[in-house]
Amino acid sequence: MQVDVLNKSGKATGRSIELPEEIFGIEPNDHVIYLAVKQYQAAQRQGTHKVKTRAEVKGASRKLHRQKGTGGSRKGNIRNPLYKGGGTVFGPKPHGYDFKLNRKVKDLAKMSALSYKAKENAIVIVEDLNMDTPKTKEFVSVLSNLNLAGKKALVVIPDYNDNLYLSLRNLPKVVGTLLADVNTYDLVNSDVLVLTESAAKVFSEEEAAA
Repeated sequence: MQVDVLNKSGKATGRSIELPEEIFGIEPNDHVIYLAVKQYQAAQRQGTHKVKTRAEVKGASRKLHRQKGTGGSRKGNIRNPLYKGGGTVFGPKPHGYDFKLNRKVKDLAKMSALSYKAKENAIVIVEDLNMDTPKTKEFVSVLSNLNLAGKKALVVIPDYNDNLYLSLRNLPKVVGTLLADVNTYDLVNSDVLVLTESAAKVFSEEEAAA
């Protein structure tokens, strides 16, 4: 898949990068995408929910009255779940929701998500965004030049750039990530995948090395 490299003004630079079909041109597998997104969202859950059982609530442990002869029902102590202020039966306890996915499944999910982006022509390659100082207004201008204003964009760079990160972190519809940290959820959750030229070249280099 051949994609033209654009400059910050949104104009073609005359350069292009070949994105490998083995990554961007496979038949997408919807089920593994579902599993990868489900795993990501499950891992975000803190799982700190907790209620008190009858062993933990405040109250005396004495039996309220004798077992037989009162004409009423049998009763234990005041911490009985049937009473106001009593313990909760089978309530939630702290636990993790994350689960394991095999590496090959996760890789297939990412390639499937990338292939969907390629089919939808939702991949933009822009020259490396080297910013001298953090300027959100300047980054917004770049997005506008690329016709991405108002769209949910996933910006992928090869190495951490402090100025670039500070420029985009306050934009609600823009997510910046390192190439090594790209995940299926972010790909699915974005309208457009924006690759810097250096990040896009890594795919070609990896394919050539393989």
